[in-house]
Amino acid sequence: MNPSWLNEIQWTEDGLVPVIAQQYDTGRILMFAWMNRESLALTVDEGYAVYWSRSRNRLWRKGEESGHRQKVVDIQLDCDADVILIKIAQEGGIACHTGRESCFYRSLKDGEWQTVDPVLKDPKTIYK
Repeated sequence: MNPSWLNEIQWTEDGLVPVIAQQYDTGRILMFAWMNRESLALTVDEGYAVYWSRSRNRLWRKGEESGHRQKVVDIQLDCDADVILIKIAQEGGIACHTGRESCFYRSLKDGEWQTVDPVLKDPKTIYK
């Protein structure tokens, strides 16, 4: 595949683009992350989400430790070409490092953040 499609993306000064991961069949937003050119190209080539970890300063294949990989169903670019939405099939049903389905598990209620989603699996058993 000709990589010229990567040039249409409005990358940040750091060479990154924000990415939203959405469960393809339910529409649930599972997580937010960053990609660089290499991680996005690898995501397309491999068919599984590969992100850029700013904290580790390296490529991060989602599920490389936990086994909770994200199979890519579709990749979409927003109207300003500066945000990517990847529709994925979340393997194992857990996207968050806290052991929850989604990283978005807290809701603002009465001026306080309240946990609204349960832990599906103890992170201590996921990450060794």
